[in-house]
Amino acid sequence: MARYRGAVCRFCRREGEKLFFKGVRCTTDKCSIERRKYAPGQHGQRRGKLSDYAIQLREKQKVKRMYGLLEKQFRKYFHMAEKKKGVTGELLLQFLELRLDNVVYRLGLASNRNLARQLISHCHVKVNGKKVNIPSYGLAVGNVVEIAEKSRQIVGISDSLARVEHGGVPAWLELDAAAFKGKVLHAPGRDDIPLTAKEQLIVELYSK
Repeated sequence: MARYRGAVCRFCRREGEKLFFKGVRCTTDKCSIERRKYAPGQHGQRRGKLSDYAIQLREKQKVKRMYGLLEKQFRKYFHMAEKKKGVTGELLLQFLELRLDNVVYRLGLASNRNLARQLISHCHVKVNGKKVNIPSYGLAVGNVVEIAEKSRQIVGISDSLARVEHGGVPAWLELDAAAFKGKVLHAPGRDDIPLTAKEQLIVELYSK
């Protein structure tokens, strides 16, 4: 599977906001966007006014990178949302939120989506009692996600759960920290998704 293996903090600087690629580090003074609040590259500090197309493109790139997808994958989710009855932009975000790697992250079983993908790929995660090693696995209402019993001693998981117990999880999820598991209560609505994205701009971009 193709994956981006370069520096990820430059993405936060490019979009002008934190995308939380490195978990706790992103909330400290070590976060790169705190030290250099301008776009990467030699012309980063001399960016001019963006065109309408550039604004739409930046919004799409921000969401795509936040969820760790490549262009082909992201466009596939857009077409799925486009074919379904409802508001296309909100449905797009709903499909992305219901990915297994995102749910593991939202439940606090991993400190960031990259770690969540790694846990899933290494068979540390179960869905409804069965091991699933596909990060893009789409979850449905009622699905139960848990860490395999032999994997619960992993330090990163315990530390992440300890932090999320203070901040809580989204309303559409239910967490049982003691059992290292969570459940999808209902499909997330736009108000349930803590994402500063203007999804309508993405719809406009792909509709050209």
